[in-house]
Amino acid sequence: MTTYSLLALGDSYTIGEQVPLAESFPYQTVQILRKADVRNDKKAVGRQHLFAAPEIIAKTGWTTDELTAAIGQKIFLPQYDIVTLLIGVNNQYRGKPADEFKKEFEILLQMAIQFAGGLEHNVYVISIPDWGITPFANDRESEKISGEIDRFNSICELAASTFKTHYINITTDQRIDNTHAGFIATDGLHPSGKEYRKWAIKLSDIILANLQ
Repeated sequence: MTTYSLLALGDSYTIGEQVPLAESFPYQTVQILRKADVRNDKKAVGRQHLFAAPEIIAKTGWTTDELTAAIGQKIFLPQYDIVTLLIGVNNQYRGKPADEFKKEFEILLQMAIQFAGGLEHNVYVISIPDWGITPFANDRESEKISGEIDRFNSICELAASTFKTHYINITTDQRIDNTHAGFIATDGLHPSGKEYRKWAIKLSDIILANLQ
């Protein structure tokens, strides 16, 4: 049976800032996929997918250009079966222009496609969470932040469509979840493992459909 590989590119939301590594969305995604029965091969029904531990290239605070620079310093596998990209919140946080973000995000997305061996359908763009509705932003201009996050996510969604990759919207539910206890980490800013679990379920559902 094939052992699948997953490369996750991003920032604090990808490494799972404030939660154990095993509760980050890349690790929870792999955990879900490992437990999922193989259904696309009659001889393999009842067996499970083999997934290596996710490879994560991400750091808290990274913007698109910083992620690009870091990628240039890393050594990668020749190809990955799954590549995720979640980046942009720090571009918005630092007040970087949306048009600059668009150019840099498209470069990263094309890199992600290359990492996936040129297979666009194996690349998954994940929307940027809205930190403007978190307790951390209580003394900030929340509506302005949310509006800018929407604009950046529109850029991400359009790029995903243009380059024929998947786009997964986690922001809508994340905004709702922030009104309930247990979905925010102790810093009042980052998601909890419970929230990352929801992202992992969404992501793994689409990956499984692809695999089958």
